[in-house]
Amino acid sequence: MKFDQPATQNPIDQLRVVGKPTDRIDGPRKTTGTAPYAYERHDVAPQAAYGVIVGAGIGKGTITRMDLTAAQAAPGVLAIVTAENAGKLGKGKFNTAKLLAGPKVDHYHQAVAVVVAESFEQARAAAALVQVDYQAEAGAYSLAKAMDSAKLPKGDEQTPPETKVGDFDGAFGQAAVKIDYTYTTPDQSHAMMEPHASLALWEGDKLTVWTSNQMIDWGRGDLAKTLNMPKDKVRLISPFIGGGFGGKLFLRADAVMAALGAKATGRPVKVSLQRPLIMNNATHRPATIQRIRIGCGADGHITAIAHESWSGDQPDGQPETAVAQTRLLYAGANRYSAMKLAVLDLPEGNAMRAPGEAPGLMALEIAIDEMAEKAGLDPVQFRILNDTQVDPEKPERPFSQRRLVECLRTGADKFGWQQRMKPGQRREGHWLVGMGMAAAFRNNLVMKSAARVRLDQRGVVTVETDMTDIGTGSYTIVAQTAAEMMGVGLDKVVVRLGDSNLPVSCGSGGQWGGNSSTAGVYAACMQLREIIARKQGMDPEKAVFADGAVRDGGKSVTLGDAAGHEGLVAEDKMEYGDLDKKYQQSTFGGHFVEVAVNAFTGEIRVRRMLAVCAAGRILNPKSARSQVIGAMTMGVGAALMEELQVDEKRGFFVNHDLAGYEVPVHADIPHQEVIFLDETDPISSPMKAKGVGELGICGVGAAVANAIYNATGVRVREYPVTLDKLLAKLPRVA
Repeated sequence: MKFDQPATQNPIDQLRVVGKPTDRIDGPRKTTGTAPYAYERHDVAPQAAYGVIVGAGIGKGTITRMDLTAAQAAPGVLAIVTAENAGKLGKGKFNTAKLLAGPKVDHYHQAVAVVVAESFEQARAAAALVQVDYQAEAGAYSLAKAMDSAKLPKGDEQTPPETKVGDFDGAFGQAAVKIDYTYTTPDQSHAMMEPHASLALWEGDKLTVWTSNQMIDWGRGDLAKTLNMPKDKVRLISPFIGGGFGGKLFLRADAVMAALGAKATGRPVKVSLQRPLIMNNATHRPATIQRIRIGCGADGHITAIAHESWSGDQPDGQPETAVAQTRLLYAGANRYSAMKLAVLDLPEGNAMRAPGEAPGLMALEIAIDEMAEKAGLDPVQFRILNDTQVDPEKPERPFSQRRLVECLRTGADKFGWQQRMKPGQRREGHWLVGMGMAAAFRNNLVMKSAARVRLDQRGVVTVETDMTDIGTGSYTIVAQTAAEMMGVGLDKVVVRLGDSNLPVSCGSGGQWGGNSSTAGVYAACMQLREIIARKQGMDPEKAVFADGAVRDGGKSVTLGDAAGHEGLVAEDKMEYGDLDKKYQQSTFGGHFVEVAVNAFTGEIRVRRMLAVCAAGRILNPKSARSQVIGAMTMGVGAALMEELQVDEKRGFFVNHDLAGYEVPVHADIPHQEVIFLDETDPISSPMKAKGVGELGICGVGAAVANAIYNATGVRVREYPVTLDKLLAKLPRVA
């Protein structure tokens, strides 16, 4: 099915199941410990051996010698795989650096070997006996120091490295009010609970890997490419994922090393990345340096806006697209944006928790507050004043839906914004109290997605797609879609996900998963509905599917009878035309935060949070709320505590575990409220939905920082906003 015209009324609009706050259908399995995660698949490989990866001990250089003698003689050791005996390996399309080093080392903790033994303890002990000698080279590990060497990278139509509209320099020079500030965000880690983990099994020349991966087809293709084998000989299975946040979008060393270990031993082998290797071996959100210039007229209208961002990555890497939202969020006739990329020898930077907009809004939405203050306007009113209903770079291209103003007004009213005082004026005992807000923005992306739907003689509908569930509720919204389309209850729907033997879906990532995967299910169900109707001599356009039956005129047949003994099956995919070129599709919101800052110590406490979201049809308000409050929590972490500390001499992240890398815990997070505006977007998909999960993090960091400024009068432009950056400037305590 091709979606190239705006959606009209369709079966989803009945909203008998879709749109209802529904408990997760996979919840019982997760809460009883029966949901199978990759490292725990004892049922498929009860005698699996264990692999432990040895990570490189330098940031850049060459392996000159490896002594495996002691490790090979250690108890229980079955094999040790290195680049010398692994055979010829390729590199995946989505990998920036090789996943097995040798002799060249590209970054710290890049895998140099995997030790396979009978038990995990034996493998870990033997891995510690592997002796590696290196010839270290000088590396670039500081973005600030490499900033001057950064260049405009290759781009595409969607993400050009540089954009120019009008005459920014002229307009900025003539602006009545202007700002020019630089903001920084640090390297940060996904810090998901479940580590990168894989279990590999060879059967002849066929490889099956149970793994934790958000994008099954991407991972399958890159694993085949890395191992130089046909894609159809590789099967990836990932039905449950314990968190990914972008860190599991791509093939990582655990899957490759498990496959190599299993081939070397003739045994199934499981590998889990140690937590330090997750920080250094896997991907992370790269640090940014962002310069923002804004010029306004005396009336507060933006006349010039420029956003330049610098980030770093391995050679042939990609920049953090931190200017993406600035190109679309506010009006202004004269505009400039640029993304510059420096070559760094740190571990690979890549997608993390709303890449682009999340770190970009951390800077932009502070700058907008600073501009509002300088122009003498309330921050909410300043944003409303500079709203636009068209793409500012292409005014002929309207937004499909844009209700940012309503989000901001609703949020201000519900949060009590009118009670906000001037910076440093509100005190409660030893605490300085302030409110902050920020606009939320995330582009709406759609991807081709396929599904297969089966109907059996019991009237049970089974949906099959390689879509993944990373804890976000994919099982449930897929089931809700099938139930709505086929006119059955959720108790009559079975969902099978996360297997490369199933039809290729969009996968989980980029906020496209929910909308695109359910659209694929919609397409398959439409085909199944037509097959059923025609089999019963009914008009597919008039047939009504409800209460477990199909009827047309005076004829009614149960779905079980319609399926017959053999059952029925349909498979289709949703593909997209050029509506995304005719209309700018985005999601919008407003974040409001109240903080208290201790006047003596600078300790920061977040006290209240509110998100108002406009993101198309909300398919399941309960799971959508869970996604948003989880994202809001991540936003607090990014604002106040999350920072990978770089050892600039040796080229690695020092705080590479969950003891040193701080993330929010329950005590850090206050009451959170989420409001979804009642919205449908027929330009997006037949579901009339959009993504919402990543919208929940976009803007939160700046809302926290703006609230801290309102509480203390101290402006911090360097994340995270820690107490040491406040102490010397806090108001005098009487």
